[in-house]
Amino acid sequence: MEEKVKKLKEIIKKMESVLVAFSGGVDSTFLLKFAKDTLKEKVMAVTAVSPTYPEEELNEAKKIARMLGVKHILVETKELENPEFTRNSPWRCYWCKRELFSVLNKIAQANNIKQVIDASNWDDLKDFRPGMQAAREMGINSPLKEAGLTKAEIRILSKKMGLPTWNKPSLACLSSRIPYGMEIKREDVEKIAKGESFLKKLGFHQVRVRHYKDTARIEVLPEEIPRLLKNENREKIVKKFKNLGYIYVTIDLEGYRSGSMNEVLGKIKSPFTGNKP
Repeated sequence: MEEKVKKLKEIIKKMESVLVAFSGGVDSTFLLKFAKDTLKEKVMAVTAVSPTYPEEELNEAKKIARMLGVKHILVETKELENPEFTRNSPWRCYWCKRELFSVLNKIAQANNIKQVIDASNWDDLKDFRPGMQAAREMGINSPLKEAGLTKAEIRILSKKMGLPTWNKPSLACLSSRIPYGMEIKREDVEKIAKGESFLKKLGFHQVRVRHYKDTARIEVLPEEIPRLLKNENREKIVKKFKNLGYIYVTIDLEGYRSGSMNEVLGKIKSPFTGNKP
C-alpha cells in the first residue's frame, strides 16, 4: 500500500493542477484531500447538483470541501432531460458521465487547470462501469485506479488521515435503483430518495431501495436484516413506503451488494452488452 501511495503522489504531482469530480464519498474525499496535500492551492472541487444526487450528500460535500479548504463549485446537470439517459439502457451512466465530464473540462479550461480527475478505484474494474468509457473519451484521469488502490485501502488511508468519510457507506446515483429498460422519471427518483433517507434515519448503515413501479425491494446489510424485520421497524417502514406510493414492500434476503442491478446483464444479449453505447 505504501508503494501505491507513493505512485499516487507521483501521478498527481506531474499534473501540476487538478479539478476533482467531487461527490463527497469515500473515494473522492480521499482523492481531494490527497490532491490538496500534494498540489496545495492548485486544486478545485466540482460537485454536480441533480435530483439523482441526494440532498444530504450535497450538503455533506459542501461541508467536507470547506473543511479541506478547497475551492468548491456546484454545477447543475440535466441528465433527466436527456432521452439517452432516461430510457435507461445498461449504458445509462455513460451518457450521464459524458455530460458531466464535458462540463468539468470547460470549467478546468476557464480556470487554467491542466487536468480533470475522478475517483474511480481499482475495484471499479471488476464491475460494469460504462462511465469509465466516457472518462477515457473525455480525457479524464483516474489516479486512484492508475495507482492500483482498492476501496479497502482507501478506507484505511482515509482513517489514517482523519477523514470523516473513512467508514461512510458506498454511494451511487439514485437512478441505479431502477431496472434497466424502465424509464427514469424525476418523481420516481425523488420517491427512492425519500425511502432511503427514511431507512437511514432508522439507523440502517448501508441501504438501497430498488424501484419496480409499485414494488420496493429493500437492501440492507445482511446482519441488519433481523432488525429490519422487528415489528416496530417493519410497521414503520411499511407505513412510510405505502405513503410514498408503493403497493408492495419487500426485503432482499441476500442483503445489500454493490451493483445488484447489474446481475441481470449476464442474461441480456446485444446491444446492451456491446462495447459501445
